[in-house]
Amino acid sequence: MFSFFNPFSKSCSTFGFQLNDGGRLEAGFSGGAGDCVVRSIAIATKLPYLRVYEDLRQANEQYAQNRNDRLAKRLSATGATPRNGNHRNVFHDYILAQGFMWVPTMKIGGGCRVHLRPDELPKGILIVRVSKHLTAVIDGVIQDTHDPSRSGNRCVYGYYIKN
Repeated sequence: MFSFFNPFSKSCSTFGFQLNDGGRLEAGFSGGAGDCVVRSIAIATKLPYLRVYEDLRQANEQYAQNRNDRLAKRLSATGATPRNGNHRNVFHDYILAQGFMWVPTMKIGGGCRVHLRPDELPKGILIVRVSKHLTAVIDGVIQDTHDPSRSGNRCVYGYYIKN
């Protein structure tokens, strides 16, 4: 709040922001949902929201049927819908299959080294993973339903970049 008193504080560049629901409303969905994974994939790949939604629903279903871990049990109990979030174990392979490459930016115990800022991320088509959220960044503009950058201070765990 009083950063002007701190001589060591520096202003940082921030991404532009464009409101984009990834085609969710057009697909007939309304109201709030924790579907950032579906939205960001639909935006970055230019695939229809409904196709990505259905692909991830099927991937969740297959994961629940073929695995015997805590996530599989939770998916079996709560249902395979991607409406309220997707786990990395499910969406990671799907994003890679769409022609993206994963670039980790953080190591366990390594602290935050990359923030959601244009001077710290490459240009191009990105799906950026931050805490409990995925967002699409296309040509230096965040495409999402809200600005998740926290004024350029949000730590990036890694990102998927289009090959």
